[in-house]
Amino acid sequence: MNPARPGTSTALGIDIGGTKIAAALVYADGTTGPLHRVPTPAREGPAAVLRAAADLGRRVVGDASVAGCGVGTAGAVDPHGRISHATDSLPGWTGTDVRAALTEALGVTVLVRNDVHAMAVAEAAWGAAAGAGTALVVAVGTGIGGALVAGGSLLTGRLGLAGSIGHLPATASLGRRCGCGGVDHVEAYAAGPAIAADHARRTGLDTAPRLEDVPAGSPAIAFAAEILGHGLAAAANLLDPDAIVLGGGVLGLGEPFRAAVLDALRAAALPGIAGVPVRSPALGPAAVLAGAARPLL
Repeated sequence: MNPARPGTSTALGIDIGGTKIAAALVYADGTTGPLHRVPTPAREGPAAVLRAAADLGRRVVGDASVAGCGVGTAGAVDPHGRISHATDSLPGWTGTDVRAALTEALGVTVLVRNDVHAMAVAEAAWGAAAGAGTALVVAVGTGIGGALVAGGSLLTGRLGLAGSIGHLPATASLGRRCGCGGVDHVEAYAAGPAIAADHARRTGLDTAPRLEDVPAGSPAIAFAAEILGHGLAAAANLLDPDAIVLGGGVLGLGEPFRAAVLDALRAAALPGIAGVPVRSPALGPAAVLAGAARPLL
């Protein structure tokens, strides 16, 4: 049993990603209970992924009373909680009605939004984007996602695709395929798998290594930092945000990588915009859960 915190609203938060599903109870102040995780059965199809999410959610809730369930998921989410577009990290995910399926499985109100959009909501409410009039929140991992918050509110766009910085054109034209199916997007050069594949290509490896096994001095890392920095500059030139929040697993490459990204951003941004503060996320792995659940609290 995971009891609700006395005197506060409580909701269930679920984070559905390409490799793992996470869940926890979320409280009104943005804090969470213990984080529980299971592998995502992505190759078994959407029904298996939804079953795994529902099973984990029921286990986390136990006998607690919750106001509902907030879901942050990979892929673009339409206003009805259906996946309007997804990459091949979750095969068959496009078209999946996540809201309807989990409402039926859990028996509570369910709200669904893109995972980076959810992260941005949490960072704007309780984290690194708090107090910023406008903030661009970017997560660089298996893919590259982004979100724009203004006055504390998330701007989703007509189709739920606002903030898709990973699908801006890259400042390179090498014909590399993005996870969305497009060619020469920022994600095709600067996401984790893209960096590992580029290192393998440059060194003659038969298979791409894990990102953490790519040497720090690899030209693939330097190239990715430049592409990512230029993509951030393009977004900043368009949006003129008060702050950029930059996180995700690829930033685990360390401070030299982050510094190279910022150097490329400063070099490509307009005067004035080049000085935009770039902050690290403050809320850690629970940000998606907290942001997805926030409207229910």
